Amino acid sequence: MRKEHRDQVPLLAARRGSLPERFAERRRGRHPATVFFTALLAGFILLALVSIALGLLVTDVALSDGEVARADNGVVTSIVAERTPALTDASAVGSAVGGAPLLPILVGLIAIVCAFLRKWLIAGFALFVLTVESATYRVTSLVVPRERPSVHRLEDLPADASYPSGHTAAAVAVYVGLVLLITSRFRSRGLRIAAWTLAILLPVCVAASRMYRGMHHPLDVAGGLVIGIGALLVLLFACRAASVAQTARSPRAAVRPRTARRPQPVA
Repeated sequence: MRKEHRDQVPLLAARRGSLPERFAERRRGRHPATVFFTALLAGFILLALVSIALGLLVTDVALSDGEVARADNGVVTSIVAERTPALTDASAVGSAVGGAPLLPILVGLIAIVCAFLRKWLIAGFALFVLTVESATYRVTSLVVPRERPSVHRLEDLPADASYPSGHTAAAVAVYVGLVLLITSRFRSRGLRIAAWTLAILLPVCVAASRMYRGMHHPLDVAGGLVIGIGALLVLLFACRAASVAQTARSPRAAVRPRTARRPQPVA
């Protein structure tokens, strides 16, 4: 393993022959940052299109079935019927765990520390996974308006921005993303179990809190889950492509073509 990559997270290394490697090879000679942002933009556009398509499928097709619409709203109605002061306070905490200012501060601090340590791929992953998630959520909610559940809502937000759940998407993108990075580097079974338990429980609590507060339907939460996972895939693709580009620019990679082309002795 090359010295300059010994401290990198294995998760962000591209496999030989993979799509990120082929993407980077087609941009041979470009700066790794250029490859990263090109891959990021392409991935974001694809994710936004998929998210919008799924949103339209939900609002224009699935919800045209009265049974589906009633069931989707009925889940929230049932949850709201169980409100208590203690649960309401807990839902506020659950919502805060999946939104601002906690998540922007968290990823910002991680990015700053990693940039200081010159761990550029990790910094980029932490910072832009939330950026891609947020941008996809905003675009989708604008193109696919949906009325929030017909219950008493505990937050004053736009009434026609129910789909998708941005809090759920952000929780999946950030917490699952961080656990992927951690567990790909450290092999302790106890740590992996604890980390993945937390990574699963936090988004579930966030999703339940958003429905409890009357802000989203179950299908909105499902849409947020898709965006969160999609944002992770986009960042993995961008980071792996940038890793390939960085390796190609390393001194050892630059020497290899010259050493491989030794003059053949004349017969």
